[in-house]
Amino acid sequence: MVVNKVGKEIPQAYADKYGVFEGELAHIHEYQEASRKIKPVKPSDSKLVSSLREAIEKTGLKDGMTISFHHHFREGDYVINMVMDEIAKMGIKNLSIAPSSIANVHEPLIDHIKNGVVTNITSSGLRDKLGAAISEGIMENPVVIRSHGGRARAIAAGDIHIDVAFIGAPSSDIYGNANGTVGKATCGSLGYAMIDAKYADQVVIITDTLVPYPNTPISIPQTDVDYVVEVEAIGDPKGIAKGATRFTKNPKELLIAEYAAKVITHSPYFKEGFSFQTGTGGASLAVSRFLREAMLEKGIKASFALGGITNAMVELLEEGLVEKIIDVQDFDHPSALSLGKNANHYEIDANMYASPLSKGAVINQLDTAILSALEIDTNFNVNVITGSDGVIRGASGGHSDTSMACKMSLVISPLIRGRIPTIVDQVNTVVTPGSSVDVVVTEVGIAINPLRQDLVEHFKALDVPQFTIEELKEKAYSIVGTPEPIQYGDKVVALIEYRDGTLIDVVHNV
Repeated sequence: MVVNKVGKEIPQAYADKYGVFEGELAHIHEYQEASRKIKPVKPSDSKLVSSLREAIEKTGLKDGMTISFHHHFREGDYVINMVMDEIAKMGIKNLSIAPSSIANVHEPLIDHIKNGVVTNITSSGLRDKLGAAISEGIMENPVVIRSHGGRARAIAAGDIHIDVAFIGAPSSDIYGNANGTVGKATCGSLGYAMIDAKYADQVVIITDTLVPYPNTPISIPQTDVDYVVEVEAIGDPKGIAKGATRFTKNPKELLIAEYAAKVITHSPYFKEGFSFQTGTGGASLAVSRFLREAMLEKGIKASFALGGITNAMVELLEEGLVEKIIDVQDFDHPSALSLGKNANHYEIDANMYASPLSKGAVINQLDTAILSALEIDTNFNVNVITGSDGVIRGASGGHSDTSMACKMSLVISPLIRGRIPTIVDQVNTVVTPGSSVDVVVTEVGIAINPLRQDLVEHFKALDVPQFTIEELKEKAYSIVGTPEPIQYGDKVVALIEYRDGTLIDVVHNV
């Protein structure tokens, strides 16, 4: 075993292969960008194929290759299941899949794992029954969990080599110019798919809306696309917003949001031209509303908002309180429409969003970010991947990326969920190191990381209850008791990469 910087034991074989987390910037270095094979298209060639099967056949997909997908349709996605079912019918086995994230709707992957079609997975997250099956040890090889920035880094650096990227596009022309703002299943930004299209050997655009050439605006250009196939439906737009854009009336969530907004608006960073990312979910969306009130009151405008974009952000843009939106993913229909019509709503890829090895990610220019958590420990480490039962049920997302890069990160969470404490002695799984977390916000008050003595000093007079993180933990334990330790097995079912590619933790079978 090798013990990393956050005190987690990493089995020697995995430590040798990936390296172990030694600090946020310890492994940021020059690298040689990955290359890809290109099959030139002659003037007389057609990229349009008659069926998904023909597209797969033309790519030459065979056993042992790596394929990728994007998650912009979230719970409304039809593409992964459609493609995997066709691949299974063709008898292709032993595939590695590298989707940017996996949703509850992708439960059919369980059967493809059992049947040997899928033998390796790397993704930002795993949920519901698939997460539970992985936690029970259904796969021989551990899943690799990467942040959004870490995935972009891994693709650009060649750690993930994609043989074929299957990209669901709300609209495309016959030459492969695709976007997410035109069509029947508009999802807005294709930011996570753009990085796949740039580095994959072959790219198949799957669309249910074929439009005349040239299709503009161009999110994914024809120069990155090999084949185009039209199908009946690629997704349900209603599933994009499922669970993400819930406006809360919950008093506990509103109090968390109020405290978080006070921290931001009384911080050194709340001034003309500040920038922020608030994420989704009830409390996060409420923060946006509180921020709006403070911006109007003080006559302050933000230079840009980043995300993960919701209608709450779009309304701030249209009201003139935010100058620009920089968008890697949309979480509802109004934000997808905004991307298509507003010149100040700008689409970027995951590399530009959050890669630690790019020539400058947008998160590096971010003043403050609101992030959620399943657990936070007394060292400020955050878990967003495993539940209180140790089962994989979340996603790394942009958590470790954004919290590290912004000037002030706020992690918001209720003190307890049900009968489970969220502030604990030690989190089950470290995804974001405590050194990246500046302020923890709960409904009873806040805890400022002692590493940020500048903030401790600045917020002395803040009208919000303040505690040490240990005091918050004791408050949680006094209500629900000390949690029993989880009984794990010996099998490693998931490797948690830090954004630089080293291992910050591993997950064992439950």
